[in-house]
Amino acid sequence: MTVETRQGQGSGQNLWRESRARNVRERLVRVVLRACAYVSILTTFGIVFVLFGEAFTFFQDVSIVRFLTETQWTAGFATTPEDGEFGIIVLAWATIFSTIIACVVALPIGLGAAIYLSEYASAGLRRWLKPALEILAGVPTIVYGFFALTFVTPFLQGTILPGIQIYNILSASLVMGVMIIPTVASVSEDAIYAVPRGLREGAYALGATKREVATKVVVPAAISGIVASFVLGISRAVGETMIMAVAAGALAQLTVNPLESMQTMTAYIVQVTSGESPRGSLEYETIFAVGATLFVMTLLLNTIAYWFVRRFREVY
Repeated sequence: MTVETRQGQGSGQNLWRESRARNVRERLVRVVLRACAYVSILTTFGIVFVLFGEAFTFFQDVSIVRFLTETQWTAGFATTPEDGEFGIIVLAWATIFSTIIACVVALPIGLGAAIYLSEYASAGLRRWLKPALEILAGVPTIVYGFFALTFVTPFLQGTILPGIQIYNILSASLVMGVMIIPTVASVSEDAIYAVPRGLREGAYALGATKREVATKVVVPAAISGIVASFVLGISRAVGETMIMAVAAGALAQLTVNPLESMQTMTAYIVQVTSGESPRGSLEYETIFAVGATLFVMTLLLNTIAYWFVRRFREVY
C-alpha cells in the first residue's frame, strides 16, 4: 500500500513538471511570435520616420506648393532651390502612365488565365501550367528591362511603330505588364478556386452554361480576392524600378506620347543614388521627397483596396 502511494505521488509530480514545462514553452512561443509581429510594425514605423524626416528637410528649402504645382523637373541640375524646378507631377505622371499601360496588359490577361486554370483546365494541365506561369514572377526585373530594350523596342521599330525612340515608356510598360501577369493570375486563381463547389452546381442545375457560371457566378463571388490581386499587381507596377530605369530612359518630361522617353519616380531615385550626389545636397534630399510621395500614393491605393475588399467580401 505504501509503495503504491509513493508511486502515485511520483507520477503526480512528473505530470506537474511536464505541465509546467509545457506552459513555459507555450509562453516562450507566444513571446517569440509577438516579437516577430512587433518587428515588422517597428520596421514600418522606422522607414516612415526616416523617409518623412529627410523629406521635411527638403521641404524646408523647397515649398510644398512648388513641389505639387510646378510642371517641370530639373532637380538634377539644381544646386540651390532657386536654380531648378521641382514639379513632382512630371515624375508622378510617368509612374501613373506606365502603370496604366501595364495594367491594360496584365489585368485582363491575368484574370483570363485565372478563370481558365480554375474553370476550364483539366487537373493534369493545371498541375503544370500554373507553376509554369509563376516562373515568370521569378525572373529578375533587370532581365525584363534588357528584354524590353533589346527586343521589344527594336521589334516595334521594325514593324508597327518606326518612330518610337530607343528609350520609351511603351516598351517598358508592356514588359512590366507581362511581369505582373503571374501575380494577378495566381492570386485571382486562388480566390476563384476557393469559391464553394455548391454555387457552381446550383448554377448548372438551373441550366447555366460554363461561361455563364464562370462570369456571372464564380467571378462575382470571388471579387474581393480578384481586387486584391489587382491591387497587388498595381502596387508592384507602381514600385517597379529596374525595368523603367533600363528601358524607359531618364528624360523627365510631361507628355502623353508613350513613344517618347519618360522618367518615373523609382527611376529617378535609382539615377540619383547611383550617381555622385553628396549626402546633404539638395539633389540628395529630393529622393526622400520623391520616395515620400510614392509612399503616400501606394498607401492611398492600398487603403482604397482594403475598404473595397472589406465592403464586398463574400463569406461562405
